[in-house]
Amino acid sequence: MIEGVPLSEMSDRERTSHRARRMGFVFQFYNLLPVLSAVENVELPQLVSRVNAGEARKSAEEAMAMVGVADQAHQRPGQLSGGQRQRVTIARALASRPAIVWADEPTGDLDSGNAADITALMRRLNVEQGLTFVIVTHDIAVGRSTDRIIRMADGAIEEELAGC
Repeated sequence: MIEGVPLSEMSDRERTSHRARRMGFVFQFYNLLPVLSAVENVELPQLVSRVNAGEARKSAEEAMAMVGVADQAHQRPGQLSGGQRQRVTIARALASRPAIVWADEPTGDLDSGNAADITALMRRLNVEQGLTFVIVTHDIAVGRSTDRIIRMADGAIEEELAGC
């Protein structure tokens, strides 16, 4: 259940729509379209979900500012550093104001300072807005910033720690 909505009772079409509207995804390898600018990549999932173009652009720009890449809005992914691409990917996940963000190594390509900033942003969004983050990471510092850690090995839960 997400936001009290039982996903198992939805049709495939309903789940797809709910996922597009209420979930954000941070992919380890960005999944940015090389022919689009950074801001176009951030707003694209909203446009596909039929959000008004003006509103999609506004929320894309706000999300890019939140992660510190507003000045890179009109650059294409190939013109960005790995860290900048990572932050654009995070902005894309946040732009639709989701209920939950699924993040695979969200700080993997960031230097320690930017990683700490992004980790602090995720924590702040969790505390202030109730945004849930499910993070897969090998970065101990990211894990320490969370409320709960579930350690897995070979697909099995080995340990669960609360109040980290």
